[in-house]
Amino acid sequence: MKRIIAIVCGGDSSEYAVSLRSAEGVKSFFDKEKYTTYIVRIRSNDWHVTLNDGTNVPIDRKDFTFKQDGRTIFFDYAYITIHGTPGEDGLLQGYFDLIGLPYSTSGVLVEALTFNKFALNHYLRGYGIKVAESVLIRQLQATCIDEKAIENVVGMPCFVKPVAGGSSFGVSKVKKHDHLAPAIRKALLERSDVMVEACVDGIEISQGIYKTQKKTVVLPITEVVSKNEFFDYDAKYNGQVEEITPARISEETAARVSKVTEAIYDILGANGIIRIDYIISQENGEDKINMIEVNTTPGMTATSFIPQQVKAAGMTMTEVLTEIVENQFC
Repeated sequence: MKRIIAIVCGGDSSEYAVSLRSAEGVKSFFDKEKYTTYIVRIRSNDWHVTLNDGTNVPIDRKDFTFKQDGRTIFFDYAYITIHGTPGEDGLLQGYFDLIGLPYSTSGVLVEALTFNKFALNHYLRGYGIKVAESVLIRQLQATCIDEKAIENVVGMPCFVKPVAGGSSFGVSKVKKHDHLAPAIRKALLERSDVMVEACVDGIEISQGIYKTQKKTVVLPITEVVSKNEFFDYDAKYNGQVEEITPARISEETAARVSKVTEAIYDILGANGIIRIDYIISQENGEDKINMIEVNTTPGMTATSFIPQQVKAAGMTMTEVLTEIVENQFC
């Protein structure tokens, strides 16, 4: 019997359209001989599955089932590819835990922690992971910020970004302290908490990893060379970037990055594929590894980082997804 897989996409953030593209990519990667896949779209209270003929059928949220030809279809597994809430912040994971459905991501606590960039950075700093200095600004504080005090902590230039979210929505690079206020207002349109983070100059890289009960797979590193001032939405999705896999860094630095990637995976107790972004900076002539972000539901279009890295490793996304799914049933 084929396992029935729900590829869950959509969500309630600005990354809705990006998530739909990832879902199509994931569906194309799955082994058609082993799995029957359905794309399930979630947006607010609209949960529906798209059948092969294009028909949309509502999901029964009591048990995450749907009706097809008079039969009730139960899913064996959920592959979550929502970028943002509720699939990347622990909400959907809590629901699946309640109904007993296995899923592809980490659990509730890990998802909630990694979704909050400020909390994650301070948590990992306690384990010796190098992260940039940052300041948290809550919505109620935004009207009375001390711009010079913020500059004294993070310096200039700096980045202003929503504490939670992705695809660089609401992110600004600020070069003067008197430009902080409008950048904070922009970020607040995405989330109610904002993070002002020191700008770290260097080489931007990204690395994927997954673990099963049998093995650890740390993927080749991708170097990100943006044509824009930083790796913004246009760079990520409109081709204004050069992505080089493997990255043009020394073998010694690449090995160190891989160790940090595996350490973060273990510190978090992560599950499934995650992707970690770094900046390699220079300090006294040495490469320093600065963790920027942990992505627990990384993009999965054919040109996204993870499929690129899997290909560079001499593997296929089909076999990787099979390993991840079957690991839940060992």
